[in-house]
Amino acid sequence: METKKHSLVPRLAYSFGAFGHDMFYGTLSTYFIMFVTSHLFSNVTGPRAAQMIGYITLVITVLRVVELLIDPYIGNTIDNTTTRWGKFKPWVIAGATVSSVAIALLFTDLGGLDNSNPVLFLIIFAILYILMDIFYSFKDVSFWSMIPALSFDSHEREKTATYARVGSTIGANLVGVIVTPMVLFFSVNDNNGQGDNRGWFIFALFVAFVSWISAVGVGLGTKEINSTLRKNTEKTTIGDVLHVLTRNDQLMWLSLSYLFYTAAIQITNALQLYYFTFIIGNSRQYSILAFLNTVVGLIAVLAFPPLAKKFNRRNVFFFSIGIMIIGLISFFFAGKSLLLVLISAELFFIPQPLIFLVVLMTITDSVEYGQLKFGHRDESLTLSVRPLIDKFGGAVSNGVVGLTAVWAGMTSGASASSVTGQGQLIFKVMMFGLPLIMVLIGAYVFYKKITLDEKAHAQIVDKLEKTWGKNFVAVEKESGEKVTVPALKEGQFDYFAPVAGDLVDLSKVADKTFASGAMGRGIAIKPSDGRIYAPFDGTVRITFSTRHAVGLVSNDGIVTLIHVGFGTVNMRGTGFINYFQRGQRVKRGDLLIEFWDPAIKKAGYDDTVAAVITNSDEISDFDLLKENGHVDKNDPIFRLTKK
Repeated sequence: METKKHSLVPRLAYSFGAFGHDMFYGTLSTYFIMFVTSHLFSNVTGPRAAQMIGYITLVITVLRVVELLIDPYIGNTIDNTTTRWGKFKPWVIAGATVSSVAIALLFTDLGGLDNSNPVLFLIIFAILYILMDIFYSFKDVSFWSMIPALSFDSHEREKTATYARVGSTIGANLVGVIVTPMVLFFSVNDNNGQGDNRGWFIFALFVAFVSWISAVGVGLGTKEINSTLRKNTEKTTIGDVLHVLTRNDQLMWLSLSYLFYTAAIQITNALQLYYFTFIIGNSRQYSILAFLNTVVGLIAVLAFPPLAKKFNRRNVFFFSIGIMIIGLISFFFAGKSLLLVLISAELFFIPQPLIFLVVLMTITDSVEYGQLKFGHRDESLTLSVRPLIDKFGGAVSNGVVGLTAVWAGMTSGASASSVTGQGQLIFKVMMFGLPLIMVLIGAYVFYKKITLDEKAHAQIVDKLEKTWGKNFVAVEKESGEKVTVPALKEGQFDYFAPVAGDLVDLSKVADKTFASGAMGRGIAIKPSDGRIYAPFDGTVRITFSTRHAVGLVSNDGIVTLIHVGFGTVNMRGTGFINYFQRGQRVKRGDLLIEFWDPAIKKAGYDDTVAAVITNSDEISDFDLLKENGHVDKNDPIFRLTKK
């Protein structure tokens, strides 16, 4: 019970942090541009207001692109941070503090400078915006990098990530529920249901406070694990990211597909409040849509695993794209009918969490794809591609939304009655037509170029398992990683049973590669317990996203692969929990993997555990200490000798 209490507090604190973090992001990515185009320059008269909106839109777009170039250096700065509170929490709190103050100021006219001194206003605005964006990125990178630092237990990590995903989904959508009621409640002038600058400032102040206090909650409620494993060993640059992107063809094509898609949905999402304000003429009704999105978003996230399992990810992707296209087309013709608008908007929104998860899983799988193709595991660099693309899509969206507001006449002082028919047509083309074209392009690229599905990934992992041990030393040296790979020492070494169970002759197992000895000499065990333990003191050198195997190198240079079951790669981690990560040092008897044996049998796979020495050719004598019968984790099962 005490353990549950200790684990629940960090999960809740982290979930609250995700709630405030994504409430801030939702405000920045969707509602800030609405304030800029429709309210910021309400005191500026004539065509100069449209001119100022154009300048500000350009500044925002350029600065967001520039910030992409800074992101990798932000990550390096965080990696090299050492404090008594950890490396991430200080940046989470500092980033929240500066970005919260900055965004509150950005939701003002800076004391009337927008009218009295436009040039000075633009300069101060640019400084505040880049400060806000950079420190938000410090917080963003630190916050989502914390999960591995909070626990080495993959099960606990998954629970923490799930709590965080729920918190972020609620935060990102709840801000849409409260934005219009809060703005109108605190506004002095209703302004045709749009509110005024005072209402928008108080709304921004509230979001800034929630973001800051949730970051403080993360600082107080979580604890980072101190480990030499987490020390930074190499620096990442944009050049590194581009290098990985261009040589990994599946990652490159997926990134191109996702770039068109994410820019498209961000444009439509950002223009929805405009639709309710300037087409329907009732901005208060937008809260209904935002509430529905909150509920639907949570349901869609929970529905993804069973849908992907039953239909496979590729089918889920194209089915979701089809629903989204129907939503865009019906939204275009929905007019002022609230019912049709809500139905169309939900048809557009429901697929978004599903497509995001398909892309995220495929990017994750491309790590092993690149590892097999190039002999180097670029995990951090590969996973950094997705947020970079999201930010670039956000920059494109900000530019398009700003231009759309000016072209359609939806700027300061405008209302639903003042927007012309031509303005409405321009708006709908930009909100629905342009994103529709971009979604179709993204889907076409995915259809023609992406071949990395679950089946292909399982085959890749299977090949990695069968080739890793043989070329381990060469691969590690070729990769340029700063790791020590000890040569096999002379002497005698005992190898202890990694799992309790009954011994089986390796030559009699179902898998021909293991049975033939091509993987190396070893033993098989029919498990009586669902726990895998370290057979010696050493270091984890290979991990798999499918969690069913682990590669270790002992301090004496013994290289081993411990593989749970045959065909279990197709389970994609279901029923497996890892208690390690790559590079972690372990002691003999440390728990490495837990697996649920009934899940393996229910899936129709063999649960036999194989333990092989992949550098067997360097061993002079390989003596089985016990050939049959039951063994426990404390029993030595063979003795290795190098003369």
